[in-house]
Amino acid sequence: MSLWTSLEPASSTVDPGGSTKVRLRLRNTGDVVDEYRFEPVGDVAPWTVVEPQTLRLYPGTTGTVELTFSPPRSPDAVAGPNPFAVRITPTEHPEATTVPEGNLTITPFTEVRAELVPPTVKGRFRGRPKLAVDNLGNTRLTASVSGSDNGDHLSYDIHPSNVQIEPGRAAFVKATLKPRQIIWFGSKEQRPYTLAIQRSGTGPQPVEGTYVQRGFLPRWLATFLGVFMALAITFVMLWIAYKPKVSTSATEKLQEAGISTLPAPTPSLSQAPSSAPADVPAAPSQPQQSPESGGGGGGGGSTETKPKESAAPQEETAATAVAQLAAQDPGRHICYRVYLTDKGWTKPVCDGAMAGTMGQNRPIKSLNLATSDTDGTAATAFVYYPQSTDGKGHYNGPWKGVADGSDLYIGSTKKDDPYMLGFAMNVGESKSVVCQTAHVHNEGWHGLACDEPGGDNYIFGGTLSNQLWLEAVKFTV
Repeated sequence: MSLWTSLEPASSTVDPGGSTKVRLRLRNTGDVVDEYRFEPVGDVAPWTVVEPQTLRLYPGTTGTVELTFSPPRSPDAVAGPNPFAVRITPTEHPEATTVPEGNLTITPFTEVRAELVPPTVKGRFRGRPKLAVDNLGNTRLTASVSGSDNGDHLSYDIHPSNVQIEPGRAAFVKATLKPRQIIWFGSKEQRPYTLAIQRSGTGPQPVEGTYVQRGFLPRWLATFLGVFMALAITFVMLWIAYKPKVSTSATEKLQEAGISTLPAPTPSLSQAPSSAPADVPAAPSQPQQSPESGGGGGGGGSTETKPKESAAPQEETAATAVAQLAAQDPGRHICYRVYLTDKGWTKPVCDGAMAGTMGQNRPIKSLNLATSDTDGTAATAFVYYPQSTDGKGHYNGPWKGVADGSDLYIGSTKKDDPYMLGFAMNVGESKSVVCQTAHVHNEGWHGLACDEPGGDNYIFGGTLSNQLWLEAVKFTV
């Protein structure tokens, strides 16, 4: 070995989002002039810069290079000790490679993002929102979840009430809201509430939502019953007031005719029964097609009316496709389509078919999804981020959730908005799961991935890199 090395210091500490420097000293102990190339290796190599990258030394001379470590403030920079190394390759003797090693300790940080899916829930007796909790720090998150509201109008059933989330992962907390008093008659009332995330040693992190409590019976029915009762009472009072006069007149007439008085018949008052309207949600209307009139006449002369020109056909979305498929084959289905750059929306496909292109340099800008028999679906888009400092994209806006049979849109179709790199999604509270595989530019199809039953987790499809993009997708449920 013709090289001596020394790291100063051999161990260092750095904060995520900050930087620190370590000096590497080396001496050419050989008898020839040699040039050395430096290459960082190990888990922290992506955040390491060596300056200069090459160094030429005469025999017996010493040189210095500087290592700069800049871990990002993200879950990728795992807290704790992280070994690092630098591979030194001599030009004259490449087989005599040296790899000095050191230790870089990354300090922990905590960052939590939480949002309600959906932020507003409606119901007469209960509401069931979900709280999506993302651990954006570099240490395991342990926290408890509780609910509260002004006026103590609601009770809260939260499951699980305590969560443990690894760095870069997310968890869903189910909450059941129940009003303490039922609104029997009248219009709906809004009940603002708060779900708070409490971590040890910190203040609670509130997430605000709204529970819209509906009345058990509509106000118009109470008004109708009140008017009906008033009319009924008025009718009875008038009947009682005029009954003696009619009875006396009849008795006198009978006596004049010499006929014994008969007992007067008892009048009966019949009241029409009233029934409350059944509280059943309206079924979604299906598009109807008017049949074309056929040619040819029968025995009698019939006059045919020429139909007017029909309006423009309704756009075929994922929701219309899943409705048609579920009508033919009841059960769990998922239909979807993609918005391609410079091309627009593709036709909806379902249950594992490909939506998108391969190798045509057309990034996906938006996804349209719809499900049946899965208790709904929720998703969010991961898009290109031109201001990125770590070469990655970012999530575009909060999670969006819809019920079965409704269209869910993520991403954007606007010309100047960024294209999609990937997506995160899950399905509802039933035993169904959603599986996906994504085709990424220059990487091809990624492996199949599925979420966990019950909606307590999510799947991510696509890429995090700003240098790539999403080209095609396949989904099954």
